[in-house]
Amino acid sequence: MKNILFALFFVLGGAVATHAQRYAIIDTKYILSKLPEYVDADKKLQAISDQWQKEIDNMQAQLNDMYKNYDAEQYMLSDDLKKKREDELYNKEKEVRDLQKRRFGYQGDLFTEREKLVKPIQDKVYNAVQKMAVAHGYDFVLDKSEGITVIFADPKLDRSNDILQELGIKN
Repeated sequence: MKNILFALFFVLGGAVATHAQRYAIIDTKYILSKLPEYVDADKKLQAISDQWQKEIDNMQAQLNDMYKNYDAEQYMLSDDLKKKREDELYNKEKEVRDLQKRRFGYQGDLFTEREKLVKPIQDKVYNAVQKMAVAHGYDFVLDKSEGITVIFADPKLDRSNDILQELGIKN
């Protein structure tokens, strides 16, 4: 009886193991840090970012000077001159905010530069991961650099259409 249970357990264990999914874990930050073209692109982006930040800082310093001058002179200004200075301050503030948004905002100049310089390198890494996953038969490749992220999954394991069908939605 013991031999039969052991044999049954062994066969079932083997069957489960053949259907087990294979995983790999990678660290894209580590991989990218080892690529000279990525390091160069990152340095270029940092230099551009520093230059733009300096430009914004200079404008902010001008704005601060304008505020100081206004605070010192406002009691001696007529209502018309006060209004004019306040409008100038408002416009300068808007100009600083707009420049900051244009340079560093969502889909701003820095985002565009990053897309131009870094995206081709990231695509190169992604393609290498896909090639490795297929060659080694991995079902999933997880990236541990920014928490766990699935960056490759064998499409035959995707059951999204089954779920849609269960919900009564035709695909």
